Amino acid sequence: METTKILIGYAIYLPVALFLTFYVSKTLFKNSKIYMLDIFKGREEIANATNKLFETGFYLLNIGFALLIMKITTTLSSYQHLVEALGTKIGGFSIYLGLMLFINLYLFFRGKRKANQPPKPAPFPPTYVGQ
Repeated sequence: METTKILIGYAIYLPVALFLTFYVSKTLFKNSKIYMLDIFKGREEIANATNKLFETGFYLLNIGFALLIMKITTTLSSYQHLVEALGTKIGGFSIYLGLMLFINLYLFFRGKRKANQPPKPAPFPPTYVGQ
C-alpha cells in the first residue's frame, strides 16, 4: 500500500515540478530578451543565442534539481502524509525556483550595468629602456 502512495506522489510531483520549471523559464526568458538586446547593443543574433544558452542552463539546473530531490523518504501511512510530503517537496522546489529566478535577474541587471559603463582606456604601451 505504501508503494502505491509513493508512486502516486511521484506521478503528482513530476508534472507539477516540470510545469513550474517551464512556466518560470518561459516567463523569464521571454522578458529577458530586452535586457540581452541592451547588453549586446542591439545585436539580435548574439542576444538571442546568449538568451537561449541561459534558458538551456536554467532547464538543466532546475529539472536536475527536481529529479534529485524527488525521493520521498517519509513513511506514507495515510494520504495525509502523502499530501504533506508533496507540499514539502513542491514548496521547497518552488522556493528554489524563485531563488534561481532572482539570480538570473541579478545576472541580467549586472550585465546591463556593465554594458552601459564607458569602456576602460587602453593601457599605455610599455617603454623599452635603451632604445
